[in-house]
Amino acid sequence: MADATVAELADRIRALLGGDGEIEERAMFGSRAFLSEGRILVGARKGGNLLVRVAAERAAVLLTEPGVSRAVMGARTMSENWLDVAPEVVADDVALMGWIDVAREDAQGA
Repeated sequence: MADATVAELADRIRALLGGDGEIEERAMFGSRAFLSEGRILVGARKGGNLLVRVAAERAAVLLTEPGVSRAVMGARTMSENWLDVAPEVVADDVALMGWIDVAREDAQGA
């Protein structure tokens, strides 16, 4: 059975994206990933963590914020472009939308 917190976070992300036709949603690696032009922007992960893809130069700054860490998948730490944001950091929709916007900005520059 899927982690309820994954489903809850995915529902919130989906609602905030408002049916954006540019966004594709897929089940990937036990999470719900939201993709733009075939690239993951954000994902809802186990425990309610938000997976965010950012530019490497921005990641260094974002990692200094409370509740933000390099993403780990299994035994492997992912590249510096991938961050996990703790559930308490994205507890309200304004904060969650802020992280989605960061991912979108960096995706446009990629």
